Amino acid sequence: MLISCKSAPQQGAAAPPPPVLPVSSVSGGAETTFVEYPASIQGAVDIDVRPQVSGYLQSVLVNEGAYVTAGQTLFKINENPYREALNNAKASLHAAEAAILNAQLEVDKLTPLVQNKVVSEIQLKTAKTAYKIAQANAEQAKANVASAQINLGYTNVKATVSGYIGRIPKKQGSLVSPADQTALTQLSDIHEVHVYFSLAENDFNSFNANYPGKTPADRIKHLPAVELVLADNSTYPVKGKIDMIDGQFDKNTGAITLRATFPNANGVLRSGNTGKIRLGLLHNDAILVPQSATVEMQDKVFVFTLGDSSKVKKQAITIVGKAGENYLIKDGVKVGDQIVLSGIDKLQEGMVIQPQKAADKVAVTSTKK
Repeated sequence: MLISCKSAPQQGAAAPPPPVLPVSSVSGGAETTFVEYPASIQGAVDIDVRPQVSGYLQSVLVNEGAYVTAGQTLFKINENPYREALNNAKASLHAAEAAILNAQLEVDKLTPLVQNKVVSEIQLKTAKTAYKIAQANAEQAKANVASAQINLGYTNVKATVSGYIGRIPKKQGSLVSPADQTALTQLSDIHEVHVYFSLAENDFNSFNANYPGKTPADRIKHLPAVELVLADNSTYPVKGKIDMIDGQFDKNTGAITLRATFPNANGVLRSGNTGKIRLGLLHNDAILVPQSATVEMQDKVFVFTLGDSSKVKKQAITIVGKAGENYLIKDGVKVGDQIVLSGIDKLQEGMVIQPQKAADKVAVTSTKK
């Protein structure tokens, strides 16, 4: 009776159910990722405007920052010495032409006398030689006149291309010379701009591997358009085209220079601007994993894969790039593997979960054009 009245032993507390976490299968595809490289911007033509003759700067005919057209006069150098040099050259030419006439008269006078054997033939030959010397002197005088005219023309310093004027350090009255270290100004033709950027050797090898073509010129034809990110992180609205690959690597930096050309009809970009070139790289059979599905431990990145009996396994992955909010994976997971998409901060190796398909959070790549 005492035995029958003894209470039954209390049962242990029930184990908590496994957590319900979203999982998804990894798929493969083609993906374009974007890498940014520091870049410098130059005009299609950037030139120093320098005087070709010495003299005092008589007039400055443009303002700093003004737009000028090819052939427009920018500066006027005092022309008086060069005009006098031209007048002197013209006078020498007239004297040379008169000497020709005089020599011709001498030849005409001696010719019948030699025919009648009044004078010796040597005198006629001497007269003809003097005539040729007079002609040569006249040709030299013509050249001097042309040179003087050119120098006089150089007193008008003109724009060789259309573009924008830079700073003008020398003002009216300054003495200028072709030997001056400082130019009169800079002139930039920026109807289109050249953007220069550099690729390290590894990046350049990947660049060559990702785009078809046997030669650089052939490869350039197949390159997609590139974007320019300006200093304020805004994107230039017009895309550019890579049109030059340098012939060799820089020995000091170990990088090779590429050039992209951008239209600049509105003049927004100027020489000396900086920015970044956004270069797209195509990855075939790429695998993307959401960044939110990864955890970083000891300089390594892991995901939790779903194994047999709904047990999770911590798996290290190798990241080669980013595409939006996803990591581009080189190895660690493969197509068809199932990974846990969220709640991974509470997971441990070998833990059992209750997987829930998350079709809206699939770790799948998409083909971008």
